[in-house]
Amino acid sequence: MKISTRKLVITALGLALAIVLPFLTGQIPQIGSMLLPMHIPVLLIGFICGWPYGLILGLISAPLRSLIFTMPPIFPVALAMAFEMAAYGAIAGFLYRKLPKNTLNVYISLIASMIGGRIVWAIASYVIFAAAGNSFTFQLFLAGAFVNALPGIVLQIVLIPVLVLALRKANIIKE
Repeated sequence: MKISTRKLVITALGLALAIVLPFLTGQIPQIGSMLLPMHIPVLLIGFICGWPYGLILGLISAPLRSLIFTMPPIFPVALAMAFEMAAYGAIAGFLYRKLPKNTLNVYISLIASMIGGRIVWAIASYVIFAAAGNSFTFQLFLAGAFVNALPGIVLQIVLIPVLVLALRKANIIKE
């Protein structure tokens, strides 16, 4: 894989957004877990720069933010989020590059990445909880992945395709 300076700069801007956007939720974990502000830049970088950049941004943003601001808590939240968001960025970027470029496939890439990321989050959470001597139940999965996150899911489904299509039209996303 050839490393692109342009894509590195865009990914660095995505990292800055992933660090700063949670301040819009006022550092209130309940609101942050509902609106999922860190997911937005990761998904966008997957679409804009491709799966390797989305994967790397997803993997580092939650633990880095945790180290800087102690939010989200490193254990177990930021660790599980790292795997989840890495999957978001990788799946969105991979599918977007492989599928024909049309509006429907932007949604398909987004929704597939959201489902895949939640599955990865569940597996990571199960392993992390088990390592800590706790159990990760199906009810915790449903609450964390869907019920509590519903506002963020809706926000992503509305916002991400609009941004991706606008960036493609502005020639920022090169085919």
